Amino acid sequence: MLGYMNAEAMAKTIETGEAHYWSRSRRCLWHKGATSGLIQKVVEMRIDDDQDAVWLRVAVEGGASCHVGYRSCFYRLVPVGDAAGGALAFVETSKQFDPKQVYGDAPNPTQL
Repeated sequence: MLGYMNAEAMAKTIETGEAHYWSRSRRCLWHKGATSGLIQKVVEMRIDDDQDAVWLRVAVEGGASCHVGYRSCFYRLVPVGDAAGGALAFVETSKQFDPKQVYGDAPNPTQL
């Protein structure tokens, strides 16, 4: 997944060993998995040479990170080059959980 961090989110991630992000839509600190139980435990944290990008390797409790139920948010392949214009291809064919059971009938689980 792709997330955003501010100084508070980064400090909280370092302090707790669990991923925290800055939610741009809610404009608040977001502890990944606080609602769903899909907590991201930080295994490794790196920063780039400009110190403006952070990379996390995480272990996810529950085995999934995607709010629509897949293991990864990047579960579709976009055709490029000679295959450009073709249909998206699913590289993950089964969901790890039912989003309705985790999030209820919330209209937009990304807001949780």
